[in-house]
Amino acid sequence: MIPGSFDYHRPSSLTAAIALLSDHGDTARVVAGGHSLIPMMKLRMADFDHIVDLSAISDLQGISIDGSTIRIGAMVTQHELITNDVLANAAPIIRETALQIADPQVRYMGTIGGNIANGDPGNDMPGLMQCLDAKFHLTGPNGERSVAARDFYEAAYFTAREDEEILTHVSFQTPGGGYAYAKQKRKIGDYATAAAAVLISRSGDTCTSASIALTNLADIPLYCEAAVDALVGSTLDDAAIKAAVSAAVDITEPSEDNRGPIEFKKHVAGVIIRRAIDSAIARA
Repeated sequence: MIPGSFDYHRPSSLTAAIALLSDHGDTARVVAGGHSLIPMMKLRMADFDHIVDLSAISDLQGISIDGSTIRIGAMVTQHELITNDVLANAAPIIRETALQIADPQVRYMGTIGGNIANGDPGNDMPGLMQCLDAKFHLTGPNGERSVAARDFYEAAYFTAREDEEILTHVSFQTPGGGYAYAKQKRKIGDYATAAAAVLISRSGDTCTSASIALTNLADIPLYCEAAVDALVGSTLDDAAIKAAVSAAVDITEPSEDNRGPIEFKKHVAGVIIRRAIDSAIARA
């Protein structure tokens, strides 16, 4: 459980961090909270000659709300997401999700950027960001660009981020209506067997908008467009909800592992999706 030797860098600016990545190429990797990278290095599943710590870069910090746009810096910790009351009022699904990540000790160090950027299918924030239709903002040697969360994930641990780019912040519009993040896990601190993020708005008895995304039910987070189509325009009756749940489960591709066989995971997915939809409707 001891990693190989490496040089440690702690730049104070984004420019300096990008320069380090450009200079050292594939032998360098950034670290945010460290809860994904450091265990992999200790298990010798990852080995890098240079580790670039982003914790001293002020541009990656902070939560701000400008009108209806919410901006969260990549180095904001899960603990900050939970304790920021302004954010909780504007987007309560963020707090609800962050409270279900790992345990308090991990949440003090774990960051939203680290949770998003390494492409771990078990992480909770990628699915939530797809549900929120968030944009991920990246800076690299060729300048700045943004990528939609729904287009960011390509395969497990593979994303649209180039090796020399750094995720600086995420942004999304203030969500309205009801919300829920439901998660089933074996024990405190575990990754999800299945989790679902749901947003629902309605006018009277009619669903006017919805968004549904899933965590750890495939190699990448899943945005459930067909499930959304089953809800929008409906009266959110039982038949519409069952159709949405069925459509969402249909696109899952879980793998058998120590959390259970594929059939079990699909069953749990159906239960969790239904639970999240029901909770979001009750809050809408």
